[in-house]
Amino acid sequence: MSLSSRLSLFFLGALAAVLLGFSGTLYVLGRSYLTRQLDEHLEKALDTLEAAVDVETDGLEWEPQDRRLTLGMDPGVEHVRWAVQAGNGDLVDRSPNVRGADFPPGPLTGVFPEVFGDATARGEVPGWRLARRHLRLPELQRLGKGHPRDDGPDDDVEYAELILTVGLSPAPVEAGLQRLALALAGVSTALWLLCAALGRWLCRRALIPVVQMAEAAREMTTADEPGGLPSPGTGDELEDLGRAFNDLLARRHEALERQRRFAGDASHQLRTPLAGLLSLVEVIRRRPRAAEEYERALDQVHGEATRLRQIVDSLLFLARAEAEATPPEGEPIDLTAWTAAQLRRWSGHPRASDLRLEEPDHPVWLRASPALLAPVLENLLDNALKYSEPGTPVAVACRREEGQSALAVEDRGCGLSPEEVPSIFEPFYRAPRSHRLGRAGVGLGLSVVQRIVTASGGTIAVETAPGRGTRFVLRFPACEPPMASPAPPSPPALQPAGR
Repeated sequence: MSLSSRLSLFFLGALAAVLLGFSGTLYVLGRSYLTRQLDEHLEKALDTLEAAVDVETDGLEWEPQDRRLTLGMDPGVEHVRWAVQAGNGDLVDRSPNVRGADFPPGPLTGVFPEVFGDATARGEVPGWRLARRHLRLPELQRLGKGHPRDDGPDDDVEYAELILTVGLSPAPVEAGLQRLALALAGVSTALWLLCAALGRWLCRRALIPVVQMAEAAREMTTADEPGGLPSPGTGDELEDLGRAFNDLLARRHEALERQRRFAGDASHQLRTPLAGLLSLVEVIRRRPRAAEEYERALDQVHGEATRLRQIVDSLLFLARAEAEATPPEGEPIDLTAWTAAQLRRWSGHPRASDLRLEEPDHPVWLRASPALLAPVLENLLDNALKYSEPGTPVAVACRREEGQSALAVEDRGCGLSPEEVPSIFEPFYRAPRSHRLGRAGVGLGLSVVQRIVTASGGTIAVETAPGRGTRFVLRFPACEPPMASPAPPSPPALQPAGR
């Protein structure tokens, strides 16, 4: 079942429940109102009949001629019928409009509850809505309705009890209720059908963008096809869904492009040292050679194998850093003392005299993994010395900023253009200037640096200009020094890979 059908069925079911509840409530209220109107009419009729009863000290007299009763004169079905009975059930009098009719209808045993005095008992029998008032002399006298008998002869018949019964035919009310029920059913059905047609049309129209996006997605030939789904332009959640999905497709396409580029560059970089190794082995095996030549060949093989290992180690680190979601365990490091210890390892470098350490006035502490932080400084120093001329200084500075500890490496080399800066952290990227200058490298060093800094909770910024050098600034969350400062950590075995 389609989404539009499910939505339509849900809302139509809810509308049906609302219409049924409203119609049923309206019908019940109408029936209650009309029934109450009948009962009020019957109550007034009983009051009129009771007013025609003369309450004497020794009996009840029925004297309608003294009060000229007009009740029950009209023979219409909507008018009241009444009857007056003695306590034993004998008929005393009844309304003119029931002549020849069976009123009061019988038998009425069990129809009325036993009430006396001014209390009214109500009941129903087929074809009649009835009300009865049972008058007995003691109760009426207790209510103050008795009076002394007049002097003189009195031939009126006196009764110890009188039963006043009035009735109305419920046929007009039932006809009205039937018309009300038919009207409610017709209006509710017509409204429901109209809402069903309109709701179905609106649901299909509202879901047209979803159908178009699904068709566009099915027509895409590959998962990394550029472009995206059509935007509905409705300004609602569907348009937001389309934008989010298109952003996801764009990120996926970009990731696949990077992966394809990375795989191509990695295969190229790995093929070069492997081809060199194979060609060198083939040359050595062509004829017997002296031991010195074998030793030189083994040195060359060792150099190519070392380069190959550096590439493989960097690739494995990049792949591992991409997959790992938790940062490495860190420890408090005195950045100034640690940097000084790292720079002492470069004392044997031909340009060791160009390295400058700018020490701050107070210790700078950060929390990081020494095993991962050492390759960062190694790569930055290797790039700074590689792309600057001998005799130009390479400055390393440690400082404390607002809540952060910073490490900066600055050279006076060839620098980078603004177009090159966004790509320097991509794997295997090498600036065109490095090829012209003949600088060796595979382009993985800065990628490793960025992954390590990011995994350690820090950031890296680049300040550069062509011909004016490059300045890398690393910023890490600062921490308080421990009670006992740790000894400077030993550097790891990962070698610089170059920019």
